[in-house]
Amino acid sequence: MSAISNVTVSRNYFSLFFATLGASLAQLVRAPSHSRRAEAALRSARHGLWLAAGIGALTIALMVWLDATEIRLMPPRGTASLWPLRILTDFGKSAYVLWALAVLLFAVLIASAGVRATARSLLLGLGTRLQFLFFAVLVSVLAGEVIKWMVGRGRPFVGGEANAFNFSHFAGTEAYASFPSGHATTAFALAFAVSALWPQARIAMLLYAIVIAATRLVLLAHHPSDVVAGALIGVIGAMFVRYWFAARRLGFAISRDGTIVALPGPSFERVNRVARRPFGP
Repeated sequence: MSAISNVTVSRNYFSLFFATLGASLAQLVRAPSHSRRAEAALRSARHGLWLAAGIGALTIALMVWLDATEIRLMPPRGTASLWPLRILTDFGKSAYVLWALAVLLFAVLIASAGVRATARSLLLGLGTRLQFLFFAVLVSVLAGEVIKWMVGRGRPFVGGEANAFNFSHFAGTEAYASFPSGHATTAFALAFAVSALWPQARIAMLLYAIVIAATRLVLLAHHPSDVVAGALIGVIGAMFVRYWFAARRLGFAISRDGTIVALPGPSFERVNRVARRPFGP
């Protein structure tokens, strides 16, 4: 009888898990529910256009006046003393960041299927915020990859010289995938998304993004304008995903003037208390 009981419990557990997973995905594609979504969309679009115009102009200026000069000042590629930067730069690698967020999200969903109703609600709130972080990075990275393929800019010293205007459009090769920087896109998208949810982490996340961007320059993986463009795409991509979530009142809400604000979420202390409790119905 105990074996039959265990099988029944397991089936109920997995049924609840897959139901929770399906519901968490379905809420992302449901029709927007917020009456002020138009104001928020306009506000977000206006901010995005200002960012694109300002940093776009800066990107062009960097191409003309700084890119070639900057890469001549960097240590030669393969310098042995740069090994710490080669490790550090991987903290901005999109695959690593996305896999880490995906594992955390699935761990939260799995845990939520085996706890009491109050604790489940708390964990699902955390899961919604992890969904936002994941899609903020994913959307930004995918947009950056499309631009990389279209632009086809050569990485520093591809062709044997510090040529900032070495392009092979639609090449689709690693050598011609310099613009924009994928690491900068990932780091700034993650920094914006985390800061949107937890403003107290803003300075730490900004420092993280700047350090990741700097490693790409020192390691001669990108031109300065590649990094600036990557930062722009990361921020605008995360802004778009934040609006998408806010229009569905997922982790964010839209105020009367169209401003998007983070909803109160589960604190670390409350999540920690739930994690210490034994699983139960």
